[in-house]
Amino acid sequence: MADTRSAAVREVALLRRGRLLEISTLGWNVVGIVVLAFAALAARSIALAGFGLDSLIEIGASTVVLWELAGTGEARQRRALGLIGAAFIALGIYLAAQSTWALATGFHPHHSSAGIVWTALTAAVMFALAAGKTRMGRALDNPVLLTEGRVTTIDGLLAVAVLAGLCLNTAAGWWWADPVAGYVLVYFAAKEARAIFTGDH
Repeated sequence: MADTRSAAVREVALLRRGRLLEISTLGWNVVGIVVLAFAALAARSIALAGFGLDSLIEIGASTVVLWELAGTGEARQRRALGLIGAAFIALGIYLAAQSTWALATGFHPHHSSAGIVWTALTAAVMFALAAGKTRMGRALDNPVLLTEGRVTTIDGLLAVAVLAGLCLNTAAGWWWADPVAGYVLVYFAAKEARAIFTGDH
């Protein structure tokens, strides 16, 4: 009885931490949408605008996980995973279209100091949050939290790609660096979506 009670208390504590990680992700991305909107408009940057859309997808994914953590059952988990998989697909489609358009038109964004600072901070925060979600997901044996941890990891990778593109554009005038990096992230998004919909998550 004591062991059962201890396990229940531990599970409640882990769930609380998992919710806190998702709420933190939500809060950061809500602020990020505002910052990125101003930075993207000022720099006329497709990469920053795309990163803002990624923040919207991450908000949706975090909302789904908070909803899933409030309930139980495999059917509820399947619905939550399906929504996260759809978010991956949407992200991949947008990044592919954005990168292709930028390369085809030779679009040259302006420099953005605010974008560089924000994406650098976001990369660090997202990787830390992703590590926490992975630990909680494994401890709870929760596939939805584990999958959303991968969404957050891709968010961090996208931040690094956007950051690299902004820095290379500023330092060397390599305007094409960011759309090329976008194709790498399309691969990661497609891989995770496939894993979700084939059940290999």
